[in-house]
Amino acid sequence: MSGSVDDLSIEYIEEGVTTVKQLDKEILSKGAWATLVFKYQDWVPSKNEYSDVKFTIRRYRKMDGVYKQQSKFNISSEEQASKIIEILSKWVAKK
Repeated sequence: MSGSVDDLSIEYIEEGVTTVKQLDKEILSKGAWATLVFKYQDWVPSKNEYSDVKFTIRRYRKMDGVYKQQSKFNISSEEQASKIIEILSKWVAKK
């Protein structure tokens, strides 16, 4: 793990293969608790290619000077992401 929220990543390499390829990230909040949104793709060995784009929201807690993941929510497709955006936009507009 990292001591800086800016250095947090979900990219994962196993036996020389990037099995989780991070495409982008946005920091939603910083501090003792940090929230980040990542755009990524998984390696699909059976197809020898990367999956469609996925998204994940991760919460990290800084303990002993290091951020440790506390929770995550995976958004499995662009379609699901669009539905979440639509619903949240509707709820926020009702203020």
